[in-house]
Parts: sequence; C-alpha cells; structure tokens
Amino acid sequence: MESEEQSKQLETGRAERSVWLMKCPLVVSKSWQAHSSDSHPVAKVVLSVDPLHSDDPSSLQFTMELAGTESANMPKNYSLNMFKDFVPMSIFSETNQGRVAVEGKVEHKFDMKPHDDNIEEYGKLCRERTNKSMIKTRQIQVIDNDRGVLMRPMPGMVGLPNSKDKKKATPVKGSEMKRTRRDRGELEDIMFKLFERQPNWALKQLVQETDQPAQFLKEILNELCVYNKRGTNQGTYELKPEYKKSAADIDAE
Repeated sequence: MESEEQSKQLETGRAERSVWLMKCPLVVSKSWQAHSSDSHPVAKVVLSVDPLHSDDPSSLQFTMELAGTESANMPKNYSLNMFKDFVPMSIFSETNQGRVAVEGKVEHKFDMKPHDDNIEEYGKLCRERTNKSMIKTRQIQVIDNDRGVLMRPMPGMVGLPNSKDKKKATPVKGSEMKRTRRDRGELEDIMFKLFERQPNWALKQLVQETDQPAQFLKEILNELCVYNKRGTNQGTYELKPEYKKSAADIDAE
C-alpha cells in the first residue's frame, strides 16, 4: 500500500507522450460512454494527405468514422477541424487514492462536427432531442379530503395575513436571483426550440426565456450560433448554417 508521501508525488513518466484533445458533440460523447465497457474500437480516424503539398500542414485532412451508433439519424462520419494556434496544455489523471500523474502533452486540438453530407441527419437528431425534452411528465393527484380543513390556518399561527407583527416581505430583484444551471444537453434542446420560433434572439431575451445564467448561456451560444455585429439584426444571435432547418424539413412539417 502506498504511503502518504508517495501519493503526493507527481508521476511524470508519460509527460512527453503526445495526446490529442478533441471537442465532440454531446450525442457522440454519450454514445461512447454507453460503450465504454466494450473492448471493440468506438471510432476510426482517417488522415488524408495531398501528395503534391505534403510539406504544407494545411494539406492534412482528418476525418472520423464511428464504429456504431444507437440512433438511425446519428451521423457516422465527422470532420475534425484542427486548431493551428492554442495554449500549450498537458493532461493529468488522479486515482481514487489521490495519486496524480501527467498523461501527456496536447499535440493537436480538434473541433469535431458532422460532414456537410450528414448535416440534415444531424439536424433531425437534434430536433428529436428537442421534442422529447418538451414532453410534459407532470401528473395530477386528487386529494381525498377536498374540503380544505387540513389546510385551514388555526388561531395563533405565525405569519397570518392579518398578523400585526408580520413584516412586509422585501421583493427580490431579478438581478439578485440565483439561477440554477440546467443540464447542458437539455439546454441545447430548449435553444433549438426557441430558434425554431424565431431566427434571431438577443442575449437578454434568451436569459429571460431559459432562466439561465448569462455566462453559461454564452458558452452554449458560442458553439451553436453566430453573433451579428452589424446589419439589421445587429446585437442578436442566430443558429449556424449547419444547425438550421432546411426548406424540405419545413415543408414536411
């Protein structure tokens, strides 16, 4: 069993190992987590090189093919957009015993998105998630004693409306109310539904509609939307082209 001093030491044996950092869609991440116990590969990375410009780093093209998907509409082919400039980073791990190790340094950083040919399928998948999240699951329970005797205030109870000692409650300002973050996938579904209602939204409007912290909402908007800095829709957000509904989908609905 490791001593306390050994558990505090930083393991650096793999510090120079090259690793890749990739940002993937939520549906892909959940699919991989569901198959984390399987021994089979979950995806395959394909590297394409232009032989005429092999010395040019921009000629490298990375794509990823998923081994299997749970949904019929979930795309299997994705583009990996490589970042040219990013802050040097390293990957760390920690065991249950508190032992910390350096697993490697980030050599490449990627942004994963569906191929242009699969945008329609991915859009349908996002709308399926949105529709499921909007289904009401509330239930109505009938009270046996409907005369309200148990809910009637008794004499001498503190806080009655006509109590002389009751102080007027100070209303809480909207800016002072602490908003609770929703699940990221649930919030993305709500955002898609809002942009189906109207194409352009201001940040203040979205904060009121979703009741979410503005900073957390900005993180989602930076991934799903583009910000209009000029023009008739200046100061508003709209969905990126790959997330917008096609005319065929609108006619089908």
